[in-house]
Amino acid sequence: MLNQYPLWKYILILLVVVVGFFYAAPNLYSPDPAVQLSGESSATVIDDRALSIATKALKAANIDFFGEEVNEKGTNGLIRLKNRESQLPAQKAIQRALGDSYIVALNLASTTPNWLADFGAQGMKLGLDLSGGVHFLLEVDTNSAIAKRMEFYTSGIKKSLREDKIRGFIRLEEDGSIRGKFKTEELREQANSKVRTEFSELVRQSVDDDGDFYLYMTISEAKIKEIENYAVDQNLTTLRNRVNELGVSEPLVQRQGRNRIVVELPGVQDTTRAKRIIGKTANMEFRLEAKYDALASAKEEFEFREAGRRGGSAFLERDIVITGERVASASAGFDSQTSQPQVNITLDSEGGAMMHRVTRHNIKRGLGVLFIERKSRTRYETNAAGEEVVIKVPYDEKRIISLATIQDALGVSFRITGLGNPAEAAELALLLRAGALAAPLEFVQERTIGPSLGAENIELGIMSVQIGLALVAVFMMVYYRLFGVVAMLGLSINLVLLIAAMSILSATLTLPGIAGIVLTVGMAVDANVLIFARIREELRAGLSPQQAINAGYDRAFVTIMDANITTLLVALILYAVGAGPVRGFAVTLSLGIITSMFTAIVGTRALINMIHGGRKIQKLSI
Repeated sequence: MLNQYPLWKYILILLVVVVGFFYAAPNLYSPDPAVQLSGESSATVIDDRALSIATKALKAANIDFFGEEVNEKGTNGLIRLKNRESQLPAQKAIQRALGDSYIVALNLASTTPNWLADFGAQGMKLGLDLSGGVHFLLEVDTNSAIAKRMEFYTSGIKKSLREDKIRGFIRLEEDGSIRGKFKTEELREQANSKVRTEFSELVRQSVDDDGDFYLYMTISEAKIKEIENYAVDQNLTTLRNRVNELGVSEPLVQRQGRNRIVVELPGVQDTTRAKRIIGKTANMEFRLEAKYDALASAKEEFEFREAGRRGGSAFLERDIVITGERVASASAGFDSQTSQPQVNITLDSEGGAMMHRVTRHNIKRGLGVLFIERKSRTRYETNAAGEEVVIKVPYDEKRIISLATIQDALGVSFRITGLGNPAEAAELALLLRAGALAAPLEFVQERTIGPSLGAENIELGIMSVQIGLALVAVFMMVYYRLFGVVAMLGLSINLVLLIAAMSILSATLTLPGIAGIVLTVGMAVDANVLIFARIREELRAGLSPQQAINAGYDRAFVTIMDANITTLLVALILYAVGAGPVRGFAVTLSLGIITSMFTAIVGTRALINMIHGGRKIQKLSI
């Protein structure tokens, strides 16, 4: 019989619509402003004591809060606040109370009911232009990058002079210059010639003093600017990689001024982890264990990260085999024998060659993995105006995480053990995989940001969807009567399915995305107009109402399919070559095309079949 679906098809359509309403429902719940607590290390547990200290600090500062909670793993604590204006004061109060061992970050806490969240339902991610997000302003410590380069030059000059048997004493001075001391002028000139050939970027100056011959070496101004630019650009690339690892949609990471970087993250749910990963300056150095009779100046003593191992410390050579910058990939795993967490590392070709060259000549010697992390100590002082000032004093914490005996020459792949727990191993692997920072970063500013386009523009964007929907509804119901009402029901369901699809796929809605929704509304109606116009033509051609409905849907299908496929191809191209807002538009347009074809062709026909199918009708309200 014409215009009737089997029961299973009605049930399937109803199931799709119900699922759509279910996964679109979380968007009705707006998030609460909050502060989030976590340890400086991912292994730190947030317990009742830490939460109690935080809440007491808020009470002392007269800040209203509610709903304090700790996640199941105990790695994060969350305290909800009454309004956004109290977020920054709350963060400062809690950070001072807890100290530098904890990270306190701003957050927007989800209010989705548990019965929805248990099924994975979550609200749509909104872009910076719609809901704002978290803003970090970071400063690159370019002086550290210059100091690091000078250490590299010092080590390289020592090695070069040693190979040519040019005797002299080379050391790095506190002012950042390199000083060479030689017994004769001839040795100094040989060293000067060697440095000029191999390290031409160094500015050299010869000085005679009490029978000693000195050669002072510094970096030229042009080279300093080059190092600074490289440090900022490298950090910019690394931060983008780290943000991508966090899975944040539509982030903003860009340079500001000479040595600052702005990071803006929309809709981040775990801001403490984001802050820890983004700002963590973690790197590794592979050094050989120092021989017992080595000179004191040629070795350094470092503690192990785990107490009780080999007396708690070991001596490593000052010369570095390779650094973490040579890591091509890293993944966390477990040791098959001890079941302890480890990080599996693959070096790039040059790093693998350097590691192989050193280890093949040092079989049975120890190879230490030195973990270097930039931290800061916070102190509070009162300035002349009586205002409290926060002063952060940076320092480098260097600890050995692994010291193993070289049994055979190493290549591009090996593993690092000695890590505290799986979370710490996963975090180290992420940092190494994303790339090492060329210089330490310091958080200069942190705040939650409002919509970049302003609340008025957002309201206008939403209003455009409402007005467009209302005008289309009036036109369709006046021009197509009952069929127009059916089309509007289908259009409403289409919007619900579109929002549900974006929520399920964690797509980000931006203001251009709203434009894509407006276009989707027009395209969805366009499909129904084609169908209804075709039904009218079939009625004028003398077909019965039932035959006209069947022919209208069947014959308009090919035209609708062709039009939507070409538009979908354009949307996919926009997504592939575009970025930021263009991608947001492409995503909503692509999903809208798919949902509109379902509702316009399948959904509205199911409604028409339920109204007219199997009935003897003489006239259609169309």
